[in-house]
Amino acid sequence: MPHTVYILKCADRTFYTGCTNNLPKRLRQHNGELSGGAKYTRARRPVALAYKEVFRTLAKARKREAEIKKLTRRQKLALIDRA
Repeated sequence: MPHTVYILKCADRTFYTGCTNNLPKRLRQHNGELSGGAKYTRARRPVALAYKEVFRTLAKARKREAEIKKLTRRQKLALIDRA
């Protein structure tokens, strides 16, 4: 099952980075349509998908998620703009 690393743009213009194997469901959770969204995004709704990458394994997805989380805001914006 593929895993997706994603960046969300929150209503307050901040970014949230996560990983999932069911992106449509996870987006609904982050936006409060289903239970289970991250505490960070609950206070920053609505959120919108800004970027995604798909990986074959959870290990590779988690590694990329950690890399993205270390990026500066400017670097994340550049990554989003290149997509």
